[in-house]
Amino acid sequence: MATNYIGLEKFDSLISLVSYFKDNKTCKDFLVGQRWSDGDYICPYCGQHHCYRRADGNFRCPNCLKNFSVLVGTIFENTKISLVKWFMAMYLISSHKKGISSHQLARDLSVTQKTAWYILHKVRTLFGQGNDVELADNVECDEAYIGGQEKYKHASKKTEGTQGRSLKTKTPVFGMAQREGKIVAKKTSNVQGKTLCGIINQFVKAGSRIFTDEYIGYNTLVESEYTHSVVNHGAKQFVDGDSHTNTIEGFWSQLKRSIFGIYHFVSAKYLQRYVDEAVFRYNTCKQDESDRFKKMFLKSIGIVRYDDVINVA
Repeated sequence: MATNYIGLEKFDSLISLVSYFKDNKTCKDFLVGQRWSDGDYICPYCGQHHCYRRADGNFRCPNCLKNFSVLVGTIFENTKISLVKWFMAMYLISSHKKGISSHQLARDLSVTQKTAWYILHKVRTLFGQGNDVELADNVECDEAYIGGQEKYKHASKKTEGTQGRSLKTKTPVFGMAQREGKIVAKKTSNVQGKTLCGIINQFVKAGSRIFTDEYIGYNTLVESEYTHSVVNHGAKQFVDGDSHTNTIEGFWSQLKRSIFGIYHFVSAKYLQRYVDEAVFRYNTCKQDESDRFKKMFLKSIGIVRYDDVINVA
């Protein structure tokens, strides 16, 4: 018997969300409908189809004889936080244009800041950029350096030689933006030409046109399988015909405003997650709140545990 399926597009505002999800049972029934809309309950442990539902609302596998909840295999597995609050948090995170801080989320959900931080980072694991993304045609490439705001430090605490591309107090992020398309951005250990060109080769289709600034690290692209166009920022040249890097620089501006304005500080350890979140927002900027919530919610039906939140590469 098919499970009652409710489309995620129904929830186009926070009011519509909280009006429908009044308790944990409603949330669990909704998850059942999303995971197994055809009524074929699949065991998350052995993959057996046609498991049966028990009287208490959980399921039992006829093959491995294990009992399981609809939460097994989702980001909500083993949670002690109300599912209503989880759903509200996911909607708030997906709808805020520049993100939401753990302190603000804690106030909105009436939870501790530590709990809100955990929810935020668990949801951010859903934003991870795949390695199968392919950019093509006209692609702008540039690096950004996050952290190291020396001008705000006391003179006795400032670090010398941190200007420009210095990595003494900053973490580099390399970004690629396909014009009228998607963005890919990755934290890197350095900005050497070999590193940057390796990332370009991984994500940009051969034969594409690459636009960069005059940084020497891109010089090897001249002899590669890409057409390379350069704008000389050092000489105050920012546009030369159709050659510019304004698209990717606009993304850097959004990322930095989000970090400095909302989060205030981001450690190098978790930086990639904040970058992934910014990329998700940019790549879905033309979608409305319900579409972004739907995309995030469908990705939530995967295994993400506490270790995945705390331990990052």
